[in-house]
Amino acid sequence: MLVTTPGADARSPVVRQSLSVSIATGLYGISFGALSVTSGLSVWQTCALSLLLFSGGSQFALVGVLGGGGTAGAAVAASSLLGVRNALYGLQLTTVLRPRGWRRLPVAHLTIDESTAVAVAQPDPPSRRLGFWVTGIGVYAGWNLTTLAGALAGNSLGDPQRFGLDAAAAAAFVGLLWPRLAGREPVAIAAVGALVTTALVPVIPQGLPVVAAAAVGSLVAWCRPQRRAGEAA
Repeated sequence: MLVTTPGADARSPVVRQSLSVSIATGLYGISFGALSVTSGLSVWQTCALSLLLFSGGSQFALVGVLGGGGTAGAAVAASSLLGVRNALYGLQLTTVLRPRGWRRLPVAHLTIDESTAVAVAQPDPPSRRLGFWVTGIGVYAGWNLTTLAGALAGNSLGDPQRFGLDAAAAAAFVGLLWPRLAGREPVAIAAVGALVTTALVPVIPQGLPVVAAAAVGSLVAWCRPQRRAGEAA
């Protein structure tokens, strides 16, 4: 079977997009490192979370619960609940990446929001694979380096949000999402997700509004083809 790879002209935009997302997300790691230390974790515990867990939403949920006085069990439960989304990403990416043997481990570890978003935004399988690996490795390296920097800075950094680092990842996602809002249906799904998130932020724990919005958006997207099929019949 002939395996094709994108040419130089096709690779350049994918690599640029992957690196831009990696840099934006990596900077966000400073915020996590500082928040984790101020929540009571040590520098090595903070770095171990980024190295081994490597899921920003889950990591923030864990240190958020601990920092708010919650138990370790509650922190792990909240973190695990948010981590379920990565398994769903894996189902979507398996047909593209087709990992075998030992490759399943790094693929699973690098399957995060950013690597998935960049991969699915590409037009063909070779570009999707390239986007996944460049983004996944780039985010992993940047996230762990800046986690260490933020953890060492600790309390001297002050509130990480005053630097705008808490918005870096969100801005990267908006940049990936915007070109895909080319029709009424994607815009409607994005609007529903935004409304659900905004409504739930004040009433449920950090990170869960995004999961709820994703579930609602998925339900809307799943029901639309069913409705069109019914109308056609």
